[in-house]
Amino acid sequence: MSVPGEALIRLRGVSKRYGEGQRAVWALRELGLEVVSGEFVSIMGPSGSGKSTALNLIAGLDVPTSGEVVVDGQVVSGLRGHDLARFRRRTVAVVFQFFNLLPTLTAKENVSIPLRADGLGRRETEGRVEQALRSVGMLGRAQHYPGELSGGEMQRIAVARALATGARIILADEPTGNLDTVRGEEILRLLRRASEGDGRTVVLVTHAHRAAAYGDRMLTLRDGRIVEEVRNPRTENKVTPLHR
Repeated sequence: MSVPGEALIRLRGVSKRYGEGQRAVWALRELGLEVVSGEFVSIMGPSGSGKSTALNLIAGLDVPTSGEVVVDGQVVSGLRGHDLARFRRRTVAVVFQFFNLLPTLTAKENVSIPLRADGLGRRETEGRVEQALRSVGMLGRAQHYPGELSGGEMQRIAVARALATGARIILADEPTGNLDTVRGEEILRLLRRASEGDGRTVVLVTHAHRAAAYGDRMLTLRDGRIVEEVRNPRTENKVTPLHR
């Protein structure tokens, strides 16, 4: 169980280089960052600033060239095989810009994928899936396939999949990038509710200031470094419940 105010994510002197020699590109340079349990942090920056790289390192989808990424007390780059797979199923859940739904599965089946992979029984899986779909207003579309859903509905399913895992950390990489303003606002409100209502830790990567404004803190990356940090005055006195 997460404790409010506890540093759940720590990046310590993290650098990430792609390529070698003169072709080398530094995506991150000595990045330091802490995110406490229940906090909603937005990371902004232009294309190539390193924001998605930072998210991938937290998710265990990539490893740093130097420095250390610690998530929920675990050094992420040290995880291998089953431990890494379990970390991605139980500790972090990622919501992508392009939904990542399997077109041959219904909405309900897509949400159940990580739960089935984790070996949960049918009754518990069905209960979690139903609860998650209801929480995003998509229970009535449970039997529809992705091709029968709008972009906003597909992203709601992707958020439901993240919620169903019970992961204490939700990482959202440009989740509104393919949506119009109205549908994008709906997704951002769902993420805000996951933080405020459930006490989940949310890290949002975005290029849009309007989306970033949903966070408790807004960080700006440029050339792999944090160049600005602003706290949202609307959430200064936020009380974070324990994650259930």
